[in-house]
Amino acid sequence: RLGAGLGRVAALGAAVLVGAVATGRTYGSLGAVVEPFRDDLAARVVRAALHDATRPGGRPDSAAAARLSHQVELVRDTFAGLLMVTRGFLFAAGAALIGLLALDPVVAALVAAPLVAGVVVFLAALPAMAGQQRRYVRAGEELGRAASAALAGHRDVRACGAAGRVVADVGARVADQAAAERTLARMAAVRSLSLGLGGWLPLAVLLLAAPWLVDRGLTAGAVLGALVYVSTGLQPALHALVQGVGGGGLRYVVTLDRILRTCPDEAGEPPVGPPDAAPVPPDAGTPAVCARGLTFRYGVAARPVLEDAGVTLAAGEHLAVVGPSGAGKSTLAALLSGLLAPQAGTVRLGGVPVADAPPEAQARLRVLVPQEAYVFTGSLADNLRYLRPDADDATVAAALDALGAGPLATRLGGLAGEVTPAALSAGERQLIAAVRAYLSPAPLVLLDEATCHLDPPTEARVEEAFARRPGTLVVIAHRISSAVRARRVLVLDGARPDVGTHEELLARSATYRELVGHWDARPAPAARS
Repeated sequence: RLGAGLGRVAALGAAVLVGAVATGRTYGSLGAVVEPFRDDLAARVVRAALHDATRPGGRPDSAAAARLSHQVELVRDTFAGLLMVTRGFLFAAGAALIGLLALDPVVAALVAAPLVAGVVVFLAALPAMAGQQRRYVRAGEELGRAASAALAGHRDVRACGAAGRVVADVGARVADQAAAERTLARMAAVRSLSLGLGGWLPLAVLLLAAPWLVDRGLTAGAVLGALVYVSTGLQPALHALVQGVGGGGLRYVVTLDRILRTCPDEAGEPPVGPPDAAPVPPDAGTPAVCARGLTFRYGVAARPVLEDAGVTLAAGEHLAVVGPSGAGKSTLAALLSGLLAPQAGTVRLGGVPVADAPPEAQARLRVLVPQEAYVFTGSLADNLRYLRPDADDATVAAALDALGAGPLATRLGGLAGEVTPAALSAGERQLIAAVRAYLSPAPLVLLDEATCHLDPPTEARVEEAFARRPGTLVVIAHRISSAVRARRVLVLDGARPDVGTHEELLARSATYRELVGHWDARPAPAARS
């Protein structure tokens, strides 16, 4: 029946062409699934790295971020492989079982029973295999950590006679890693058992049942077709599933687990980044800033920079902080903003304890502009809207005009103009950072000598604009004019802080009179007796 045979071959060829088109579309769809998953993991890693770098006492760890980024790519690749392996198994196994049903339902039942048994055994063993894979990864990390420490300090180890102890410790790590690897290798027997049950046992069952199947009317060609379905369809599909899930799948599970544990993302927690809405204002009567008993030293045995210091500011107050170099002015700003954690004492912003607030919440409570202003490569609008992405052009233009930054914006080409940090002067960078802080919805602004590179008229305009801005302003002053403009002045001189107006401090604080005389380059008026 040559015509029927050629017709079936033609139908098979058409099916192959359709399958080729479908496979191409499958890979496109695979990217649509995998890439968003990879982006979410990468965002989680970046958020965690930023959280560790910006929390009180935290330090940036670029090595950890690079390591986790590599793990993200590993998870992305294995996730894509698992999807394709699972898809291939479902399609191949489904097609083979449909073909067997078309031959004879009894044949399909004889093949399906051991196939299901093999898959069940494999799935039941997966948790144990994942646990052993996790143990293997941890053992390798512990070995690397112990060996690295021993190699880095081998001279000291030798000098203090601790070589035997260190060798024993590293040897124990080697033994743990070897034991974990041997156990993981033994788990391969479970995969072989699954393949034997689901892939080879159906062939044996069909061969043993062949005489009985022929006796009940099945032709020899049908029996041969059933064997072909199992050997060329089910067996390769099951082998790919077991090897893929048992190998790459376990690495996927363990690596993903480590990313999730290392980079927690609490439910409901907003991502790290600029606030997009103004915080809820504090209740009436709640101080905008309330710091009590602050003590901070740079080092365990160092002299305290601040000791039992405190300050309370009502909402809308304007405070200037002055003092000689090294008195702790910038340290106080860092403590109030939450960038540093005090060894003793508490800081509350709007009634919220800063120590308990994550960086995202702190960003909604305050904005700190340091002396070295940070701007990034990008448009001027992106730099200015970083802390308030929803600000429209009119709001941004009003902020530029209020701080006298309109000419700078014009020179850069407007809001769409490109900002190149290296091409800007220190004063221009400070002016951009000041406008960014002015637009921030945070109710507290801390200017830590943030206008030291501006000329006096521009500095006065900036500080006066912040003073008119709703909220509370703290200025770490570097010119006497900043103290004169403030409603109150805090003097730090290594002893108890002194707070008062400009006139009050001139009358009672020798430190303040000395600072005023230094700023003015002439003797300050002495206190009246």
